[in-house]
Amino acid sequence: MKKTTWIRYGKYSKFSGRFKREIKKNMDTSRIRTKLADSTVVKKTTNFYEKHKRIAPLVSFIAGFTWDSLTLTRIDRLWDNLVLLLYLLLLGASLFVQHLWDNGKWEKTYLLKYREWLPSVIQFFFGGLFSAYVVFYFQSAALSKSWLFIALLFLLLLGNEFIKDRFSGLKVHLPLYFLAVFSFFTFFVPVVVKMMNRWVFLLSGLISLVVITGFLRALFRFDSERNKTVFKQIALTILSMYVLLNGFYFLNWIPPVPLSLKEGGIYHHIKKKDGLYQLRFEKGSWYQFWKQSDDTFHYAPGDTVFCFASVFAPTRLNTNIIHHWQRYDAKQERWLTTDRRSYRIKGGRDGGYRGYTYKKNMQPGAWRVDVETTEGLLLGRIGFDVVAHTPAKKEQATILR
Repeated sequence: MKKTTWIRYGKYSKFSGRFKREIKKNMDTSRIRTKLADSTVVKKTTNFYEKHKRIAPLVSFIAGFTWDSLTLTRIDRLWDNLVLLLYLLLLGASLFVQHLWDNGKWEKTYLLKYREWLPSVIQFFFGGLFSAYVVFYFQSAALSKSWLFIALLFLLLLGNEFIKDRFSGLKVHLPLYFLAVFSFFTFFVPVVVKMMNRWVFLLSGLISLVVITGFLRALFRFDSERNKTVFKQIALTILSMYVLLNGFYFLNWIPPVPLSLKEGGIYHHIKKKDGLYQLRFEKGSWYQFWKQSDDTFHYAPGDTVFCFASVFAPTRLNTNIIHHWQRYDAKQERWLTTDRRSYRIKGGRDGGYRGYTYKKNMQPGAWRVDVETTEGLLLGRIGFDVVAHTPAKKEQATILR
């Protein structure tokens, strides 16, 4: 009895000529491509995309940013970080495949049919990452100092969505990929090690540099014909970005993620009772229904000015927070430090760890309290004016936090 072999199209003797012809027929790459081209699903999908191609970037931008705003809840949430890590991995794989196709590799694979979709896939992952970073970094940013970095991320997000043709090519994609990797590890490493200081930041940047260097080496290994000059230019660009981003950090231009100031204000009195803080402030006029702190503090001798702040930190991340009290000197035209008072916070609470400092012997004029890390990184700024107490007492209200 002849030994037989089952294949997709039936039962044939493995020694028969018909079997060999059938194998050759089924291994014909051109026929596979033809079948894919004739696929109704592929045709309909392609036609739909071409028909709505003009509004696709706008829809993608709004949908992506809205999705991230609603779904990204906490910077230390495992699921959020896993999604962003998956985006980074898939983006790297997409860039790798795009580069191979651009250089004549993988021409005989059935995946080539979907080549025209790959730029949109790359755009999607870049958009998802940068929109998430805008959300996370904006939450942690004191815009007076960090606006430049936030603006850079936002411009990259807009550029990726609306002028993607200029955001293409290996010389652009790889530096952007490095920025995406760097931005991720900047907040992911502190979440993992439960610490936050300049050494952790430097470690995060070093990990990012190692990852992108490995990616470059992989590209060069599988593309030995590629001009080495191009890779040197890309490597130099990435190294320059690495130095520049470290400079941004030490100039306090990068938000101190994963910490963020959730709430802050100036009050006449603060008392903790039954796990809640009672914050007392002067009522505003009838139309100032939003007023919940003393933007203007009517001060009398003997009064105490309280500064309340709620700072979010990831679970099990404990650190010190500084309240940097400053008064504006009109003669010198600069802010003068009067006090630097600290307290320790514990991470994990959704609304942030609540704490306060206070000060007496206040002088009339413009004041502010900078909420800072021990490294001097600015989390937020609370400004207020101190004016001399008037005979008529202001009615006060109390809120709970």
